[in-house]
Amino acid sequence: MPMEAPDLVLLARQLGEHSLAWFAGAFAVSVLGAGTACRALQRRRIRRSSSEEPDEPQLAAGLAIGFLSILGAASLVAYLASKLGDGRLLGLADQALADAIGEHLPWAALVAFSWLTHLGDAELLAPVCLVVALLLWRKAHHGLALGWVMALGGIVLLNPALKRIFARARPLHDHGLALETSYSFPSGHSAGAIVSYGMLLYLALRLLPARWHVPAAMAAAAAIVTIACSRIFLQVHFASDVAAGLLTGLAWLLVCVSSLEYARHRSRRRIRP
Repeated sequence: MPMEAPDLVLLARQLGEHSLAWFAGAFAVSVLGAGTACRALQRRRIRRSSSEEPDEPQLAAGLAIGFLSILGAASLVAYLASKLGDGRLLGLADQALADAIGEHLPWAALVAFSWLTHLGDAELLAPVCLVVALLLWRKAHHGLALGWVMALGGIVLLNPALKRIFARARPLHDHGLALETSYSFPSGHSAGAIVSYGMLLYLALRLLPARWHVPAAMAAAAAIVTIACSRIFLQVHFASDVAAGLLTGLAWLLVCVSSLEYARHRSRRRIRP
């Protein structure tokens, strides 16, 4: 049975009052979970022959997951959007959470997150995109370079289009540490973070020695969680904006990675004697 509005709003306010503790828990679970999952994948690869090709059902499953993730993300974003607006359940909970964070988050933590949020700025990620693309191209990883640029370029086009469709106003704040003028839903920083750092993790798994894989997974998870939560703590986004941004970014990331893996497999099939 769904929660009644007063219960959900009360829960949101309680979460806001203890937001740093919830962030610490989410951060720890995400980082440790990413490291554990990466280690499990490494052990699975060790048991397989290094020359073994993925079979067609595996490829089909990967592409199907990407396709279904797009449908699932679109459905969830549409559901979130339907619950927003004046007097609606999710909108009230969003506002209660934002108000509680504004009242209870220490100033020092707010300042810290105002710096950490820049890890998801376009002004930072654009040069990173260019440098990584040039390095990949110079090392003759032309397909990876193209996939990297298309992944980041795609989310840059997708997120503003969604913002214009939903046209949601941002939450109000008076701390003066962050200023945004575009629409709020979905969060561009959250979507960009999961695509950018997720693709960097994919490149690390493809190109770096195995000893770097687990640290790379944990670092990517830390960056994504920190950037996403910083947008809520700074009150430049509602929690549902961040959730929608993560959903759309994850869906696009899965499609990009699935496409790159499929292209790699087809290339190997063509050159195999």
